[in-house]
Amino acid sequence: MSDVVTISNVIEEAYDTKTFVFDWDAEAKPGQFIMIWIPGIDEIPMSISGISEKTKSITVKAIGEATRKIHELVPGDRIRIRGPYGNGFDLDCGEKLIIGGGVGTAAIMPAVKATGADTIIAARSDRDVIMEDIASESSDNVWIATDDGSLGFHGNAVQLMREKVAQKHYDCVLACGPEVMLYFTYKACEELGLRCQLSLERYMKCGAGVCGCCVMDDSRICKDGPVFDNEKIAKLTEFGVSKRDECGRTVKFR
Repeated sequence: MSDVVTISNVIEEAYDTKTFVFDWDAEAKPGQFIMIWIPGIDEIPMSISGISEKTKSITVKAIGEATRKIHELVPGDRIRIRGPYGNGFDLDCGEKLIIGGGVGTAAIMPAVKATGADTIIAARSDRDVIMEDIASESSDNVWIATDDGSLGFHGNAVQLMREKVAQKHYDCVLACGPEVMLYFTYKACEELGLRCQLSLERYMKCGAGVCGCCVMDDSRICKDGPVFDNEKIAKLTEFGVSKRDECGRTVKFR
């Protein structure tokens, strides 16, 4: 489904990150994404960072030509979107610990608001932390981890996750963030006997499972994901190892 929507609000989340709220009454689930068309530049996937009956939002970090162009938008501007696409989080999985890393924090925020679950927000430094205030509106326990120790726990999301799991019982972990974070989150969950659901990212062109650009092994991230549980992740040999670029070439992470 393609729609033209009107931006109603722009929120500064950090020095390089903004949230764009727009009027849209389509049904969407936590963990789903939409395709945003930037005329003359590209069409890119963006996780839905806010869900209400009449409005939705995306949270955009300015890291490339398309995202920098989105940052120029102001209330009243109109954009064309497609979606929502993909499979979201299964929120009926018992006691949850929700983890967001970097701008991936935006993708887990609808799940935090829907469940009020304990939440970890991880970033490189205090200036990179986003949406702590939104998480705190719904969750009684919101913990911050920064790589440089400038705010909250001095360390990464997985280290803090291990600390919290040792203190309290959880049935499952929901997470979105850089793939290296997700890879070690998965490994830690396997070790600790926890179920997990991870929102993965790959290069996408169509968003609807047709073009094959986002294939990982035999799964299409846009159609079969972007959220995968630990049973499916265990079968993905490319997870945490490699991805494909815009030309379909395999690029190794390390």
